[in-house]
Order: sequence, then C-alpha cells, then structure tokens
Amino acid sequence: MLDQTSTDKAKSCIEHDLTDRQDIHNSSIPVLCQSCEARHKGMCGVLDSAELTALARHTRTVRHAAGAQLIGEQTDIQSYANVMRGVVKLSKTLEDGRQQVVGLQFAPDFLGRLFGSENTINAEAASDVELCRIPKPALEMLVAGNQALEHRLMQQTLRELDEARDWMVTLGRKTAAEKLASFLYMIAIHIKPELIHDEVRSTTFNLLLSRADIADFLGLTIETVSRQMTRLRQAGIIIITSNRQILVCDLARLKTACG
Repeated sequence: MLDQTSTDKAKSCIEHDLTDRQDIHNSSIPVLCQSCEARHKGMCGVLDSAELTALARHTRTVRHAAGAQLIGEQTDIQSYANVMRGVVKLSKTLEDGRQQVVGLQFAPDFLGRLFGSENTINAEAASDVELCRIPKPALEMLVAGNQALEHRLMQQTLRELDEARDWMVTLGRKTAAEKLASFLYMIAIHIKPELIHDEVRSTTFNLLLSRADIADFLGLTIETVSRQMTRLRQAGIIIITSNRQILVCDLARLKTACG
C-alpha cells in the first residue's frame, strides 16, 4: 500500500496542467505516445488523451543493450515498464547460483509486479530492448482510479498465467523435438501476432536468444538444441539464413511439429 506522502505527490503530479508535451500540430496525444508502436495493444490502449498526457509526464523511454539486468531478484520495486521493443528474459536463481529461465516478455508486455513491494524474479535484456518506465506511485495512483486500466492489466496477467501453464505441459510432457518446435512457434507469433489469424505460410524472424538460453528455457542441453534445429532444417520446416535469423518455410508444419 502506498504511504500518504507518495500518494499525494503522485496525485498532484497527475492532476497538473494536461496541455504540456503536445506536438506541433496540437494533438491531444503526447509525442512520446504517438511514436510508441506498442501503445494500442498494451495497457495504454485503454487510456484517453488526458490520461495519456497525465501518465506521459512521468514516463521516460530507456534503452538497454542485450545482457543488461533490468530487474534484480529481491530488490525493492521503484518503477514499472512497458516493453516497447525487443525481448526480456525472466529467470529465477537458486542459492547455489543455478539459473532457470521462466518466461519471455515481448512488446507490449507489462514488466513488474503491480502493487508489490519486492521483485520476485530477475529480468534481463535478451536482446537490445526499449522500455517505457513509469514510477511506481504514479502508475498505481492511475490504476486505482481507472477500472479499464486495471482490467487491461488483469487480462495480461491472466494471459501470462495461461501461457505459463501451457509451458508447464511443454516442459513436462513433450519430446525434445516438440519443445524446440513449440519454442520457435511461440517466438514467431509473439513477434508477429497477426500470424495467428492470417493464412500466412512462411515468416522470418531473428532468434534473439542464444543457444545456451534456449537450452536453459527448454530444459535441454545445447547439443540437443543444435541437433533438433538441424532436424527441423533437414525436414524443410525451417531455414537458418544466418547465425540468428530463422525462416519458417511452413507455419502449419511447424505448428504440427509442436505436438
């Protein structure tokens, strides 16, 4: 729960004059938000122009190179973020230092534990990423008075829970070949969500995680990942066009290979 000082400060900032930060055409949408490719599908999609302007007074766009730590486990939560570009890797660390990748986040996912006091996971930039950071008091004040925003964030949380349950099945019951196919299909539809609905036979994407990260995520060895990648290539399902670029020749066959 926010202390009264933080709440009053956030409320005062949000209720400031909402005419600032508009573009040269006097648009009611802040410049920062106009250039955001993730806005409409993310949490900001339910905010009107006044709410966007109020929120934009507190946000800042930050860029991190691949490998940068974004959130540390067991650290105080001071801000939240929207993923605007790139992939974020979520992991848990055991006492002996072993690490397990437990999730991936793409644009426009919300990064952080809303209304929490301490981070429970590590978050690392799996690729070069761009985030829109929002101070904790400012966002929590806005959520408390906006049911549509609260509903949107709840929907995302439930979607992530469903994906985590599906991934438990993948890790617990699928073969190595099915695990890798499921992983590649997941990456493809997250980077290009329209593939779920469009009758597209092929697509190309950059595989932003290293073979070591993929192996960690799938509970396999690096050698097994490499072997299964080769088998998918030999079957004509994928083409590895460069070190990290994957061409999926037939999405339907890749989905079938997921088991």
